[in-house]
Amino acid sequence: MEINFIAVFVSAIIPLIIGSLWYSPVFFAKAWMKETGLSEEDLKKGSMLKIFGLTYVFSVMLALLLQMLCIHQFGPLGMIGGPQFVENALPSYTAFMNDYGMAFRTFKHGALHGFMSGLFIAFPLIAINGLFERRTWKYILIHTGYWTLVMTLMGALLCGWV
Repeated sequence: MEINFIAVFVSAIIPLIIGSLWYSPVFFAKAWMKETGLSEEDLKKGSMLKIFGLTYVFSVMLALLLQMLCIHQFGPLGMIGGPQFVENALPSYTAFMNDYGMAFRTFKHGALHGFMSGLFIAFPLIAINGLFERRTWKYILIHTGYWTLVMTLMGALLCGWV
């Protein structure tokens, strides 16, 4: 089991695509700008190359983690110390991988783990920051909805791309 870097780099585009829709006037732009106190003039400031470039880099980092969370086969691989130790692994590792090597490698299963990551990782992080920043629940739910959708789609792609 090796990291699928193509799936990682492709899935890292998902936050940019979903973000361009989620935070657009079609969906939550007005509510989001009101909750953050940003104006359209504020949004025109700053380097978009820097913002989108760093967003992609951070999304690659997220995709690397999500791949480990969504694909169960990375667990046994971690138990033996990583790919460099496969040749010296106990026979039980080989037997396990022969029996379950491609089990649960579906888009649906990845979406489930991505959704759970959004709900149990993104939501608490956003909510904690939001509470200390004295933000509203609307602010917290706008961001949580975005990240839960993004992580669901990323998980689906990362797990299902075999």
